[in-house]
Formats: sequence, structure tokens, C-alpha cells
Amino acid sequence: MNFKLLTVRIAAAAILVNVYAACPGPESPAAVIPSFVETTRPEETPEKTDITESLQRIAEIERTGGFFPGLGLIESELREKAGDFAGAAVAAYKELSWAYGYGVFSTAQVEEGLQNALALFDDVSPEDSARSAGSRALKGCMAFNRGEWKEAEELLAPLLPSDEEPDSFLRWMLLVCTLEQNTNADKVRSARSAYGAIRARYTFFPEYWYRGALNIDATYAEQCINIFTQGPFAQECRIILAAHFGISSGGMALRTRAEIEHVIRVSVSTNNPSALEELFPLLALPDNPFTLFALGAMQALASLPEWRSFFVDRSLKASGRLAERLNFILRS
Repeated sequence: MNFKLLTVRIAAAAILVNVYAACPGPESPAAVIPSFVETTRPEETPEKTDITESLQRIAEIERTGGFFPGLGLIESELREKAGDFAGAAVAAYKELSWAYGYGVFSTAQVEEGLQNALALFDDVSPEDSARSAGSRALKGCMAFNRGEWKEAEELLAPLLPSDEEPDSFLRWMLLVCTLEQNTNADKVRSARSAYGAIRARYTFFPEYWYRGALNIDATYAEQCINIFTQGPFAQECRIILAAHFGISSGGMALRTRAEIEHVIRVSVSTNNPSALEELFPLLALPDNPFTLFALGAMQALASLPEWRSFFVDRSLKASGRLAERLNFILRS
């Protein structure tokens, strides 16, 4: 069996050229990919030292927030060449997870990609321990993708090398399994501490922040939303924040400080006060830090004649809490 087909099939399903090239980072994918691929030379059979150095470089790229589309597949192929089929499978799932977080794939499409890869292991002999580990890793990733945390942990934990980096993707998956199950207080306490310590490597990975918001502290939710406001985790995080601030309904109207600042910049740069209407649902919510932040920002604009006229006009048409907030802005 040619295990290299794992990356080929997932790459074919992913079509990763430019699909989420807007993924934030210090360098654009177009600038980074050619030089990195040239250095790793994946078409050749690299020495173990070369593979180790390349994997270390990938880790450093991720720790500086520089993950780009295809990096997980590069890692997967490097690990495959080193005979680490379990690591190759996890790296491929990492690629799919990033793509899902940026809205490229649905959960079903991620599942399909993993199923296609698992089909390559139908003829694996139990005596082939390396490939058996690859099959186990794929099954663990599938369980993780479905939210079957106990099964995912049982499948993935035995695959963890003793020298595994503390912030590796596999360790992150196992931390999530612990937090989601929440069955052992001491273990959960340790996992929470470890989770916060690895954030540098996952600065722009939406699911890291979503799982943190769900299981550690609601403040993680704001960063998740800021990373990709229309992503599959962003709306869930708005709901988490709303519950945290005691907002029983209308939580989808919540906007983070970064989103508020963006709307205000657009309004000012285009000389268009009406752009602020996007924030009116936020103003109508009960007191919370984001509504108060928006009020303060709009108060500053109310000193400008054109914006003041806009607020006066809208306050006459508004009712309820929104009218109260607009009148408050005008009292500045």
C-alpha cells in the first residue's frame, strides 16, 4: 500500500490553492509556500535529520501565527516519509480542521476526507504496527470530528510519543477530549492550565478559541469571533458571550470591540454615518461591555455635525432601549 495516497486524496478533496489564503498570519501563503517547499524538497527521500529540522521549522512557523494552507499536508508527507503514519494522519486532520474553521469545508466534508484516507488501510496487517497506528489515528480523528470525546481519547492517547511537543496538535486534541468530558477534576484543572500555555501556536486557529470559550472561560470567544467573523465557530461564540453577560435573547447581535472599531473606521473613512446602523442591534441589547464600548465610540463621533444630525434623525425614529441609547449619545 502506498500511504502517500493519504495526502494525495486529502489534497484532491481540499483544493487548497487560494481557498483560505486569507488565513491571518505575518506572511502571505504565496510568499511562504514556495520557499518552504523548496527547502523541504518533498519529492526526494530526505534524511531523518532533514525531516526533524523541517518539522521543527513547521512548529516555529505555527508558533509565530504563520500557518498557511497546505502546511499540514507538507507536515503529513514529511512524517509519512519518516515512517510516522500516525503523525501523518494527525497532521492531515490538522489541515482539514484549519480549513473547516475558515468555512472551506463542512463537518461532513471533513468526515469524507478522513473516510477516504481510512479506506487505504483496508489491507493493513496487524503485524504492520506503523500502519496500524496510522489507521488508529484516523479513527481517532474521526471520533474527535464527531465530538465522541471518550472514543477519541482512547484511540489517540496511546499514540502520543513520550517526547511529543507540549503544544503539538495531538496534545491539543487530547486536552480538548479531557475538557469536553469533564469527568476528573484534577485532570481538567491540569488541562486548563496546559491549554492556556499553548495559545501562541494556535493564535489564528478558530477552534482553539472556541473550545476554550466552551470549557474554560467565555473571554476566549472574542478572539474566536475576531479571527473569522463568519466562520462556523463565530456564531456559537456570540451565543457563549451573550449567556456570559446574561443576555437571554438577541445574542447574535453582539459585536466584539474589533468589529465595532471596524464599522466605525468604515463610517469615518467613507464619510457615511449610516454605516453605523449596523451597530444599532448591539445598542439595543441590555448592558454589556461591547454595547458600552460602542456607546463610548459613538459619543466621540456625535461631536461632528454630520454624525450628530444622523443620530438626531435616527433617535426620532427609534423606540425602546435603542432610542434611549441614541439620546444618551446625543447628550455628550
